Amino acid sequence: MANIVDARPDNIHWGYFEAARGPVMEINSGDQVTIHTYSGAPNVTPDDSGAFTVAAAQRAIHDQVTRRQVPGHILTGPVAVKGAKPGMVLEVRILDIELAADWGWNIIRPGAGALPDDFSEERLFHIGLDRARQIGKLPWGQEVPLAPFFGVMGVSPPADRGTLTSIIPSDFGGNLDLKHLVAGTTLYLPIFVEGANFSVGDGHAAQGNGEVCVTAIETGLNGRFELIVRDDLHFTMPRAETPTHHITMGIDPDLDEAARQALREMITLICERSKLSREEAYALCSICCDMEVTQLVNQHVGAHAMLLKERLP
Repeated sequence: MANIVDARPDNIHWGYFEAARGPVMEINSGDQVTIHTYSGAPNVTPDDSGAFTVAAAQRAIHDQVTRRQVPGHILTGPVAVKGAKPGMVLEVRILDIELAADWGWNIIRPGAGALPDDFSEERLFHIGLDRARQIGKLPWGQEVPLAPFFGVMGVSPPADRGTLTSIIPSDFGGNLDLKHLVAGTTLYLPIFVEGANFSVGDGHAAQGNGEVCVTAIETGLNGRFELIVRDDLHFTMPRAETPTHHITMGIDPDLDEAARQALREMITLICERSKLSREEAYALCSICCDMEVTQLVNQHVGAHAMLLKERLP
């Protein structure tokens, strides 16, 4: 029988991560699970008289789920994985992502984003999504290609951290907003509680590096994941892997420090996977590694380092 976690009120935690929230499903390591998500509070949701369809389940979430942190994301889960223990790593293989809505949204808010003082009026944009063509239709007529991914994927933080906002990413993952985590890629998350307790949300149909106005094309997505407990890996920060690249991440209130974290993590990865010294790995990064801004808008900003797999000796 397929493992499916629907985005219904009893499977939702809105705006927060915490170890105290128990799992809504438990699976074996190596099993696949499909998780459904929605995105958007009532103030950004189209009314029923317009051109877009808002799912009844999303309206039910608005009506029945307590929003614990404002702002914050509508998250589905968590899903526990048997055998996961603190100190291990959860390997999250992202097998498939599909649109769950025919619309998305983007909003500019005064005082927010990478240019908080440049825009004095709130502007909400609703964006049509063409699933067949994988195109977003912007309100001014432009079409943009879609590359769906989940902005938030995370495990439960340690119990002693209490309730944490879903806005700020951290070592447990969360609001990473890493645009490269599309179908066919893998995310690695350090585990802090028994079962790991994996949750997902904040669907993005398309986003640029930086996510500069705070929002991408926000939308509901359905994802199919394979969750694997790795007792042979021991990371302190999330890592990712695409078919072509190794990716390491840094998160900090200061962008320079986030970049240093990501770079140090990449040097560590290179030394783990090759016979190079730290000095040689540092030189290799300068020659072959790309440093990119992940996001500039989640209170703690993100940077990531990308190394082509074929450049790893």
